[in-house]
Amino acid sequence: MPAFAAMTADKATGDGENLEPFKNLINAQTVRDAAHHLARVWQAFPRRRFESLALAGLDDLEFKARALHVSAALEACLPNDFSRAADIVEASLAQVADTQALGELRTSDAGLAGWVIWPMTEFIARRGIAFPERALRALHALTQRSTAEFAVRPFIAQHPALTFATLQGWTTDPNAHVRRLVSEGSRPRLPWGMQLKSLIRDPTPTWPLLLALQDDPSEYVRRSVANHLNDIAKDHPALVCAWVEQHLPGATPQREALLKHASRTLIKHGAARIMKAWGLAQPLRGTATLKLSKRKIALGGALELRVTLQSASARNQRLAVDYTVHHVKANGQTTPKVFKGWTLELAPHAQRDLRQTHSLRPVTTRTYHAGRHTIELRINGRNAAAATFDLKV
Repeated sequence: MPAFAAMTADKATGDGENLEPFKNLINAQTVRDAAHHLARVWQAFPRRRFESLALAGLDDLEFKARALHVSAALEACLPNDFSRAADIVEASLAQVADTQALGELRTSDAGLAGWVIWPMTEFIARRGIAFPERALRALHALTQRSTAEFAVRPFIAQHPALTFATLQGWTTDPNAHVRRLVSEGSRPRLPWGMQLKSLIRDPTPTWPLLLALQDDPSEYVRRSVANHLNDIAKDHPALVCAWVEQHLPGATPQREALLKHASRTLIKHGAARIMKAWGLAQPLRGTATLKLSKRKIALGGALELRVTLQSASARNQRLAVDYTVHHVKANGQTTPKVFKGWTLELAPHAQRDLRQTHSLRPVTTRTYHAGRHTIELRINGRNAAAATFDLKV
């Protein structure tokens, strides 16, 4: 998920067994907060009707459905005049806090911020699509209190010229949340967001935006640019290879880190141009072994990968060591998934022992099936060793 990792970082601690579901971040208190602050700035706001509509069936809904449900209640209760409704929404917001991380934004006595903003951005997207200039001004205000990365996407699709011109202007906005929205909101395949099919076919309209933000002073913004480029690499690897080849020479440490993160999918899959750009084009000179801590494991457990590299070279070797898990599918066939391992310098004739734990806990993005799984060790994009384990479900 895009912004959610940052906004829920405080929930990702501990052993993971008792974490509250994400959906509960939009709850009855969220609704009451919205009602309170909207009524504070507009005395005619039908507070009881809004709460009744928004709370009806809320607990039965999943996360995104909750945001859309509360948004529908807003649509039923705010004025039909969109500009007036947008004025009321903006007046209900907390003071801008550019120094606060996304996960630290919270509603206070001064106004709304945090998760309550998501339904409000959806309202702006639904009701404001016919009034794009006013709607984009509202999203500019809302994203400073949370994120409008989902809501800006319909405007890119339906009003591309106006929206791209607006986004270009936002690349120099003093607020980092606004600058991040430029990159995050225009990602062609943003998770949980509507796909921008025109940008999937041709992502180059976002090039000026990414170029303007590539050396942004905020690491938070640069991280979004890296993720944006990494997404593009999945559909247009040659474009991202060319970007890295152009912008890596002479790069600052900050830009180099951005480009490395943007290259991660291409490195995992051993794309020849990207491996060459990062000095990872040569195969390992020496031997590699892979051993697993267990040959049989039940779902929910974890394996330790034990890797030994032995150099046969008189020179240093720069190595990207990843691994592929071939997951068994329901029909007995397998599908590969590459996982990040290590990037290292192997000294002449040296031996390196590497260890990594691989979790087999259930996750929402993958269904595990019983059977024999193969793990392949990949060094500079080439298979170098393999081992198997039997998974019991």
